[in-house]
Amino acid sequence: MTKFLGLPFYLKLACTLISILVLGYLAKIGDTILVPFILGLLLALLLVPVSNFFENKLKFPRTIAGIVTVLLFFGLVGFGFYMLASQLSMIKDDWPAFKEQILVGFHNVQVWVTDRFGVRHSEQMDIINKTATKSLDSGTLLLGTALLSLSSLFILLVFTFLYTFFLLIYRSHIVKFLLMINHQDHHDIVLDVVGQIQYVVKKYLIGLLLQMLIVSTLVFAALSIIGVKYSLLLAIITGVFNVLPYIGIFTSILIIALLTFATTSFTHVLIVIGALIIIHLIDSNFIVPKVVGSKVKVNSLFAMMAIIVGEMIWGISGMFLAIPILAICKIVMDRVKELKPWGFLLGEEDTKPDKDMNKVKTISLKKNQ
Repeated sequence: MTKFLGLPFYLKLACTLISILVLGYLAKIGDTILVPFILGLLLALLLVPVSNFFENKLKFPRTIAGIVTVLLFFGLVGFGFYMLASQLSMIKDDWPAFKEQILVGFHNVQVWVTDRFGVRHSEQMDIINKTATKSLDSGTLLLGTALLSLSSLFILLVFTFLYTFFLLIYRSHIVKFLLMINHQDHHDIVLDVVGQIQYVVKKYLIGLLLQMLIVSTLVFAALSIIGVKYSLLLAIITGVFNVLPYIGIFTSILIIALLTFATTSFTHVLIVIGALIIIHLIDSNFIVPKVVGSKVKVNSLFAMMAIIVGEMIWGISGMFLAIPILAICKIVMDRVKELKPWGFLLGEEDTKPDKDMNKVKTISLKKNQ
């Protein structure tokens, strides 16, 4: 490390950039392994206290405790999504109105096209039929893509489940390995890093829950004022979907717009879409960086950059994992002497007076005098 620090700046910069490119390339080609592993690591860190409870209080063997903990967690998550899906069946009561509204809207569009462009109804139907025929192949391709995505999601869930289980079982073994590869004088630092990482993961998940709560509250207030049916259910759906950045909120907009169109007028649809877009902008530019990012002590600038880079490398999963990975990197950097400046750069700005900056200002004033 001393030899590296003694190199010229351009060589250190070149080595740093090459390392970043190599790590980014390895992360891109190894997403099938790395994404479920990191998800499993985050869940394992979250579930360690639960596993400890089964081991210490109920005297379960570690393997049994790990199995029970993981099954309880994934069972609870699955039950939550099942209850949410069952609530969606309430919307089926509006299906006849939805169908009638679609037919009326389609007829109004046909009349408008005839009056504006002089295209008769029969000619419009011929154009629609030709377009539908040409789109058949594209529809088949989209269906295949959707099935592939579902299979990839299933594989992701299975490997995440397995990684979470094995990391819970071998957590002590992994900590001992980290201690063995470090000098005895650094063991306290290693244990501190492990403890801080577990603490940050909890804080990050709390931040996500707060984000869901705030977004759900804003959507519920907006839909209630506009007068949309099932405003509470739709607000909860939006909050859950919002865990997926950008994709989730636009999926919610589509669902809410369709339901609003089935029960009210087109004007209400435009108002709802506008309100949800405003909430999305508030969420993207304030709630995510301040609420979620602040829980992991990473400043808003690098939090947004991490989300963008995560999406470029791992897609939606990368957007979800970007902030906790960045927070873990900051914890390590803060405790490695050579990397402390980078850890400081990733952190929040210190509003307290800086003695070094005051000295610089004093020297500058004296020179100017």
